[in-house]
Amino acid sequence: MGEILISYIKRHRAVLVAAAITAAIFVLISYLYSIPGEPVIYASLLALVVLILIGGARFFAYFRKQKELERIKSMILTAQCDFPNPSDASEKKYQQMIDILCEDRRKLVSENDKAYTDMVDYYTMWAHQIKTPIAAMRLMLEAEADAAQKALNAKETKKEHRLADQLFSIENYVEMVLHYLRSENMAGDMVLARYSLDQIVKQVVMKYSRSFIYKRISLDMKTLEKKVLTDEKWLGFVLEQIISNALKYTQKGRISIYMEGEYTLVVEDTGIGIQKEDLPRVCEKGFTGFNGREDKKSTGIGLYLCKKILDRLCHQIKILSEQGQGTKVKIIFDKKKQITDMA
Repeated sequence: MGEILISYIKRHRAVLVAAAITAAIFVLISYLYSIPGEPVIYASLLALVVLILIGGARFFAYFRKQKELERIKSMILTAQCDFPNPSDASEKKYQQMIDILCEDRRKLVSENDKAYTDMVDYYTMWAHQIKTPIAAMRLMLEAEADAAQKALNAKETKKEHRLADQLFSIENYVEMVLHYLRSENMAGDMVLARYSLDQIVKQVVMKYSRSFIYKRISLDMKTLEKKVLTDEKWLGFVLEQIISNALKYTQKGRISIYMEGEYTLVVEDTGIGIQKEDLPRVCEKGFTGFNGREDKKSTGIGLYLCKKILDRLCHQIKILSEQGQGTKVKIIFDKKKQITDMA
């Protein structure tokens, strides 16, 4: 209210100045010509009352227009621009220009939405189609590996294992593409319920069992006797990214998975760690840091996706690390949300 009143006064300051000058002229003429003060005061009071009535009526109309404009402003991105009646020709022209801009914006939004939908459809189709040759390659590799093992050809068997490991990485990158595309519309693909954390983690560990064996990394997994309110598929994907990173940057030692307190899941490795200056930015989109530049294969997407997904699930991610001392990734489940759901 106060802001609108100040705006109204500034808008009509010329009229107020003119009224003040007019009143001063009345007083001056009355003084110069020795006119009795009573009629001058009476006329001035009548003029002031008329001015207040007209000003009040105009202020009320101005106030209603400002409120209407505030309403339009709050919904201008989703609705047609329906302005109040213009008070003069200039205001009408401004409204016409805004209508033209609104129409152009709507066309651009529609074109961008269509382009984005087409892109998502294409890459989703591509990701699903490429799974067929990947599955065929895996079957061929498994057949070759079995033949090499039967022939007791250790060299060939080792080569098949390396190829299978690379094929597994390709499969994970394809899954990352699908999850990246779906992450923009997670709400339509989430099923929130209370899931066994132990079961989710075991499924992920089983998927990466070949990598643990091939790299000779030991696993220290504690029993996770905890049910959490989450989405099984999306949380599983996050854990896949975290364990994949742990395996990628751990050349020897072990990966430990355990609970810290009641609502924090920890994945800890004995890998190369992360530089202190890189830690605040590891979850930024496209940021690879020193390790990523050394590895030459890092995309800077994995941890970005993890944080984005966990934010949508109302979980938190916290990363602690020292270069050469390993990395500890914590997934913190919202305690208040978990307790409220249990109640």
